[in-house]
Amino acid sequence: MSDILVRIDGKEVEASQGMTVLEAAQSAGISIPTLCHHEKLEPFGGCRLCIVEVQVGDWMKRVVSCVYPVEKNLIVRTRSEMIDKIRKMILELQLAHAPDSPELLDLAQEYGADKDRFDKEASFCIHCGLCVRYCDEVKKKNAVGFVDRGIRKEISFIPEIAAKECWNCKECFPLCPTEALQAAFVLTKSLTSPPLSHEPSSEE
Repeated sequence: MSDILVRIDGKEVEASQGMTVLEAAQSAGISIPTLCHHEKLEPFGGCRLCIVEVQVGDWMKRVVSCVYPVEKNLIVRTRSEMIDKIRKMILELQLAHAPDSPELLDLAQEYGADKDRFDKEASFCIHCGLCVRYCDEVKKKNAVGFVDRGIRKEISFIPEIAAKECWNCKECFPLCPTEALQAAFVLTKSLTSPPLSHEPSSEE
């Protein structure tokens, strides 16, 4: 594959055909924040936090870097007043769902996001999809998925699959940027565990 030269934040970066802007930036040590990206998973573009400005000639637009492919003569800006403003808003919306997430709080400090800007809807899930996609794409088990849709969407373990596959796996746990996955797992475990049998007292 022929190499493609792109310019990211003023730095010339050599990328390969098929690479995304995010991958090219990461290969050059340029940091772009993301909550839903993982190197083992197909690009998802769900959290939108990795938004950047791209320009070819006089044409400029804002794109999600984890799904946007590199191209010849591409100029990328990972930070600008508007990009920072967009990321700040995204973080403030996410913090309404997961106000105590260390990962979100660190990013909020960097972008000046106010975790109390919006009313709390503490589902603890920010719909990054990492757990669902990892279980599907890497483990091939489909033990966790999304239920409902829109503002009512949340993650849920599939009890009949989770009972067989999850107890000794839990590889998706470290991927979760909030505590939603662990909470859902504990709930599922409590619902699928057999009740404790009542043993008669040994005392006469």
